[in-house]
Order: sequence, then structure tokens, then C-alpha cells
Amino acid sequence: MLIDSHCHLDASEFDSDRDHVVSRALAQGVGAIIVPAVARYNFPLVAELAAQHPSVHYALGIHPLYIAKATSDDLVHLEHAVDHALDDPKFVGVGEIGLDFFVPALCTEAMRRKQIEFYSAQLAIAAARSLPVIVHVRRSVDLITKFIRRHPDLTGIAHAFNGSWQQAQILVDRGFKLGFGGAMTYTRAKQIRRLATDLPAESIVLETDAPDIPPAWLGPQATPPTNSNRNEPKELLAIAQCLAELRGEAVATVIKQTTLNVQSILPRLQLTN
Repeated sequence: MLIDSHCHLDASEFDSDRDHVVSRALAQGVGAIIVPAVARYNFPLVAELAAQHPSVHYALGIHPLYIAKATSDDLVHLEHAVDHALDDPKFVGVGEIGLDFFVPALCTEAMRRKQIEFYSAQLAIAAARSLPVIVHVRRSVDLITKFIRRHPDLTGIAHAFNGSWQQAQILVDRGFKLGFGGAMTYTRAKQIRRLATDLPAESIVLETDAPDIPPAWLGPQATPPTNSNRNEPKELLAIAQCLAELRGEAVATVIKQTTLNVQSILPRLQLTN
């Protein structure tokens, strides 16, 4: 069984056929889908999706791309929502949180400070409850790890990892798993493909980040994506095959190991398939 460790199933791109998206994923062997929240408004949405679909699980957090409009009240609400979710077996951790220094609007001094404030606060929420985190890392790995070091027992997933070997090793040494998905399928993504090939098998998890980061075989993503080239969780099997080819391993080996990796890093995950 495959686990999609990162998918925004609540996104509007799936509004017309969300149930079929889940069914198609199950048909391709994707038995679990982790849906991280991105802002206060969608905390109920991701929880409802998990309640509706046995294969769907969720995390709660405030994504760096949504922090510009967030307030300190949202952090209070997140803490209360997390505490409430601890009784929900479909809840797996705190995410999607992190830092993004790629988008120009987020790179002003004021926005950098606000991102760091929210990231640090959300790490503390997770650490106080011994919950794993799902971290957005874009041009921010060194600062991401700086704050992780403040919580020695904190673990989680560095989603869509695209850092250096040295940066990857720091996270792996701290018990984090690194997420690989559609970006790995492009031959021009040499650094990502080297990491996917050479990192210990125990440190890798698979993801689609659907509907974002479509794999190479879907071609350029339309805006908005059409159903013919939209990224969705069913693509995870082909992504696993790509990883198997890069590592020179059987795809069954890759599937088994990456599934075990997700289970180990998200201990609340209760598989039903």
C-alpha cells in the first residue's frame, strides 16, 4: 500500500469530483492520503474530509503563504483546534507550517519576521503535545533547522525537500523524513534526483502535493488545471516507480519502505486498508 504523505485534497480544483479522486487513488494502491490544513478557515474542511473517507487523514497548521492575512488569534485558534483534534483518530500532526522565502511578497523584513513568529509558535504547539510536524521548506532550510533544534524531541516531514546534501543530512540526523514527489520526475531536477537516489531509504516519504507540483508526464500545468493534466493522488504509483528506477530497486521495495517511513514518523496514523 502507498501513502500520499502530502495532498491538498480540500483544494477547489477537486470540488467537481473529489470522491472520484479518492476512488482513483485507491484503485492505484494509494491506501492513505494525508491532507494538511493551510489556514484557520480550512481546519474544519480537512477534518470533514477525513471523516468522510476512510483513507484520508489530516493535520492542522497555518501555511507560510497564508500568514500575511493571519493574526495572533489564529494561533490561539490553532492551539485549541489541535487540542480538540487529539481525540480524533484521523488527526496526525501539525502542518502545513514552515517558511517560504521564494515568493517576493513574503521576503520583506516585516513578513520574514511574521513568518518566523508563526513558524516558531507552531513548532512549540507541536512539541508541547509530542506531535510531528509537516514543514514547508522553500529557500529556508537553514532557518527551518535552526528553530527545530530548539525542540530536541521534535520530528516530522520536510515536505517537497529541495536543499543540499548537507542540509538533508541535518534533518535526517534529527529524525525527520524528507518528502519527494513530482519534482523528482523531471530529469532537469538533478539535485533532487541525487538526493532521492543517495539518501538512506529509511529517510524518504512519497507525496504528490496535489493539485500542485505535477509530475513530468502530465506536462505543463494549465491554469486552472484540467482533469486531463491535473495532479492527483493516483499519480503516486508512477512517482514510486520513478524513485525505484533512480535507486535501482524494485518498486515493491520502495512502496513497502516508504509506507513504513510514513507510519514511523506519523505514529497517530491508523491505516484501515
